[in-house]
Order: sequence, then C-alpha cells, then structure tokens
Amino acid sequence: MKALDELTFDNRFARLGDAFSTHVLPEPLDEPRLVVASNAAMALLDLDPAVAETPVFAELFSGHKLWAEAEPRAMIYSGHQFGGYTPQLGDGRGLLLGEVYNEAGEHWDLHLKGAGMTPYSRMGDGRAVLRSSIREFLASEALHALGIPSSRALCVIGSSTPVWREKQERGAMVLRLAPSHIRFGHFEYFYYTRKPEQQAELAEHVLNLHYPECREQPEPYLAMFREIVERNAEMIAKWQAYGFCHGVMNTDNMSILGITFDFGPFAFLDDFDAHFICNHSDHEGRYSFSNQVPIGQWNLSALAQALTPFISVDALKEALGLYLPLYQAHYLDLMRRRLGLTTAEDDDQQMVERLLKLMQNSGVDYTLFFRRLGDESAALAVARLRDDFVDMAGFDAWAEQYKERVARDADSSEEQRRERMHAVNPLYILRNYLAQNAITAAESGDYSEVRRLHEVLSRPFEEQAGMEQYAQRPPDWGKHLEISCSS
Repeated sequence: MKALDELTFDNRFARLGDAFSTHVLPEPLDEPRLVVASNAAMALLDLDPAVAETPVFAELFSGHKLWAEAEPRAMIYSGHQFGGYTPQLGDGRGLLLGEVYNEAGEHWDLHLKGAGMTPYSRMGDGRAVLRSSIREFLASEALHALGIPSSRALCVIGSSTPVWREKQERGAMVLRLAPSHIRFGHFEYFYYTRKPEQQAELAEHVLNLHYPECREQPEPYLAMFREIVERNAEMIAKWQAYGFCHGVMNTDNMSILGITFDFGPFAFLDDFDAHFICNHSDHEGRYSFSNQVPIGQWNLSALAQALTPFISVDALKEALGLYLPLYQAHYLDLMRRRLGLTTAEDDDQQMVERLLKLMQNSGVDYTLFFRRLGDESAALAVARLRDDFVDMAGFDAWAEQYKERVARDADSSEEQRRERMHAVNPLYILRNYLAQNAITAAESGDYSEVRRLHEVLSRPFEEQAGMEQYAQRPPDWGKHLEISCSS
C-alpha cells in the first residue's frame, strides 16, 4: 500500500493543452475535516486506508496542498441541457487535479468537485455544499456495489466555509475518480465551434487511451461509437432494472465511457412509479424514470451528430439502431435474474410488464418486493406478498403465471434459487430519506451516520446484523423530498 506522497501521476489530458482545458488552482476550504472516505476507492490508487485519518489527507482534498506532479485543469465542453444546446459549459466548480496510475497499470482521474471558481463557473461560486457532496459520494459507491457502472468517490471533506444556496450552508469537496471525465459535450463543443483539428485530436485521445481494441477494426471511430452505444444501453438497462433515476441526463452529464456520471437530483424508486420525476426543477418530466431509455438514445444521437466528420451518417444511423435491441436484451436478462429465472421464454417480457403495471397501481415498494420474492419458495412468496396489491385478482393471475414459469425453469433447489435471487436483489439501497438523515447529522457535525450508511450500502445484497432500519419502507415524509440540481 502507498502513502499519499507515493502516487504516480501521468497527466495525459492536461498534455492536450489550453484548447481543451484551463490551468486553475483550487480555492482552499476553511478548517477542512474528513467527513467520510471509501476504502474500496482508495484501493484503486493503492492507498493505505489509514492515510485518510491524517491531517495531510484533508489538506490535499480541500485545496490547501497539491502534489508537485499534479496539473489542475478545468475542462471546457458544451452540451444539450433539457433539449436545448448551450454553446459553452465546462468545469464550473470542478478541477481535474491529474491522472494517477496504479500498480495494475490503471489510470484514474482525480477530480475535485467544489474547488472554487473557474473560467466556466457561469455566474456561480464554484463551490459545492456538504449535502450535495455527501449525496454524490454515497451514490457513486452504492451504484458500484450494485454492479452499475459509475464514477467512484474517494472522500468528502467538510469545512466551515459559508456557501449560499437557498440558505447559508457549509462548503465541501468530494474527490471523484474515473478513468476519464470526457463527456459527450466535449465532442459537441469542438464540432459546433468548427475546430476540426482539436476535435480530431480529442477523438484520437479517446480512441487510443480508452478504446484501443477498436484500432484493430476496419473503421476504428465507428467501432468506438458502437461500443459507446452498447455501454450506454447496458448502463441504462441497469438503471431501469434497479429503479435508479439520474435526474439530469444532459449531454454534458453523459460520460464517453458509459458510466453513471455527475450526480445531482438522483433518486432510487421507493414505490414503483414509471413516471416518477426525481428533479423538482424538471417541470416537463423530460428526465422522468420512464423517459431515461429514449433520452439515452437522444443523447447518443447528439453525440453521433458531433462525430459526422469521422463517420458516415448511414453508419452512425446503423449503430444507433443497435441501442434499443441491446437495451432490451440487457434489461430483460437482468429482470429474469431478479425473478429467479435461468432460462428465457418468449412471454417473459409480457410477464415483467404485467408485474410492473400491478406494482404501479398499488404503490408497491420496488426493491423490497423483489427481495422478498426470493426469501422462500415461489408459492409461499407470492402468497405473502399478495396483501401489498390493491388488485388482488390481477396479482393472483400474475402469480399463477409466475409459479408455472418458475416450475418450468426449476433445475435447482429452493436454497440455490434463494441464493441466486439474493445475489441480484439488494436488501439495502440509497433511499433519499436515508441520505437526508445522514446529511442532517453531518450538518450538525456528526459524521457517524454517513459512514455507517456507506458501509451498509457497500454490501447491498448481504443481510447485515443490526441494520434492519436500513431495509424498511420509507416514512411518508421520506417519499416526498424535493431534490434539485444544487442538491
């Protein structure tokens, strides 16, 4: 394991130069203190977990100190926000400190969010508040534990620095890790500003560093775009299968690597609601839960437009045509596994859709239903879950279909089925009210709940002794929390 001064930097994006980013130093926070750290994320940098408790750790990730090898840069990009094109965005409160490679040869961006003003702050103060930093930290690590591709979070550093939002809050910084922070909006920026040389340089950078296997294909750029389409189809299939709502699927929030990125007003479904809108600023419901699938395709189309200098329009359309079939295949495969099925039948899609409609009409808790469905035999489980449904006759009809389907599928013991289902159906998810409880405690200086919740969510499929309160349906107030982009 390494100490903090033993990290090895290789700042590949910074070497692209000033056309792609601007050198900016972070603005230090007052009285920095560690709120929470992820041992699993620290392991990606080969860091000894013990260093998180040292004073220098808080100083480094609050802007007070900087490695000599670091090259903090604010990236420039643009993007479509709620469907409209914004010509210039960029890192308004984040800085790419540099790229570190570990002993396995993996490169990880060190991105400090809440680091102060940059040339791209757009009238903002460049700060992040404690609540938004805690939410991003918990979401990043929770999604990873669920098997959903995501950026990672190393730590949250709190402070006494005042920051004004709807009220005065305290500033914080979250250190985000990802193999790259390049977004769809990077390509859009150079396309719409008509800078073909820089756009070509960016495309080569992404191709060589993140999709090198595509170099072996007859059309490397097309192969790369197809891979981006497939990664996004799989990521969004996992969002839908686990009830995750991103909330702001602007193209500047879409990673070129197909990972969940830029957490804002996210939420996991409590009661199943296909039309759920987690961002109270989204008045038209553009980024509602059910719209995430078509919006994923819309965003890929926006990226495709920016790639027309390198790939023919017909080839791009053909690649885009792969998105929905790939999404459906990934989604149905995961939903079959969530139902405890190991084989495929033609009516499975219809069976899933019937179940979700019944859940929608009855306000059934999405996560707990699937977990309890695997607690015992199919017959006993559906009998026990029946009372959760208003339309009992409709559920009874579905239950009969499901029991027959399980009987045809059965090639293992009940215990094996239970283990198989519990391995894909979490007991613990990051419900908004759990995050809010942790934030409220942290804002009063008590970080124990943030750390406890993080530990619980790091093992979402495993029943943990003494943690029953994290596996309960939320109280009524917990279902009606308003979450905005500044959250």
